[in-house]
Amino acid sequence: MDTTILDLVRQSVPAGAIEPVDAVDMPTAYVDREHLIDVCRTLRDHPGLQFSFLVEITAADYHPAEPRYEVVYHLACLGEAFAQPGGAAPARRLRLKVRVPGEASPWAHSLTPLWECANWLEREVYDLFGIAFSGHPDLRRILMADDWVGHPLRKDYPVQVRKDAASWSPLELTAEEFAANVRASRSASDLAARTRED
Repeated sequence: MDTTILDLVRQSVPAGAIEPVDAVDMPTAYVDREHLIDVCRTLRDHPGLQFSFLVEITAADYHPAEPRYEVVYHLACLGEAFAQPGGAAPARRLRLKVRVPGEASPWAHSLTPLWECANWLEREVYDLFGIAFSGHPDLRRILMADDWVGHPLRKDYPVQVRKDAASWSPLELTAEEFAANVRASRSASDLAARTRED
């Protein structure tokens, strides 16, 4: 990992534990869960870093290992295209990982105060892994039905789950219902056309 990134983060957030990880595709580091917001603010705002784009948030479940989860953040510095006043940092990518214990209610800090796009990304991780994000403005399911039980990407989630869809209307129309809808739509269109002519 580029030691410049680590050095600048450590200078700005001395208490924030950040440790490099060997990775072949992009620089990667573990960040202490308690200092995630301070580290990310430094990565975004420091003139030598300028990681202004939160690309993705995902997670991994390492059950039965402990800490059980990792929340993974992909950041990008876009270089000249989105330079801050005073100059541009080089275009590059960065992966941050936060270890999350497998406690009864696993959690991480929300990054929505720094990047609004974190809203739906964190909701997806919450929905599929059950990892809550403290400080999130609207943490609720985004992919699964509201009444779904459990989190499907957890390793201990039962594979053979069958669940009826909760819906207030039929999912399919009979041929008669479809024909009735077409007739009603044509009648409404004809009435509107006659009204305009008058």
